[in-house]
Amino acid sequence: MMARKLAIDLGTVNTRIFSMGRGVVLDEPTVLAVSEDDKKVLAVGSTASDMIGKTPESILAISPLKNGVVADYELTEVLLRYFMDGVIGRSRLFKPDVLLSVPSGATSVESRAVLDAAYSAGAKRANTVPAALAAS
Repeated sequence: MMARKLAIDLGTVNTRIFSMGRGVVLDEPTVLAVSEDDKKVLAVGSTASDMIGKTPESILAISPLKNGVVADYELTEVLLRYFMDGVIGRSRLFKPDVLLSVPSGATSVESRAVLDAAYSAGAKRANTVPAALAAS
């Protein structure tokens, strides 16, 4: 089996993952539920989104991205790892090749933060593409 190829649109509101040969395999909110006391991640994606308004004040719903760029590196890495594990599986013999969309106005530092988060989440190779180009 060869490495999977994934295209990830890591948006401020929703994250979408496209897999070669399978199409869109994930479309979930870009949100995490985090314990305010110990900063532990309790839920990710739609599970975290469903928790909004139904949890004690000590649990916060956080989006790790602001205006399409990384605002919290550690949470972005957790989010990417969770979504990639959900699409590919936890025990990966082959790491995926990942293409990530970034806003057209993103600086090189912001693009690099997205790449670093993808590598930390388990990508074999990662590249970025401007969102306008990806949309076309």
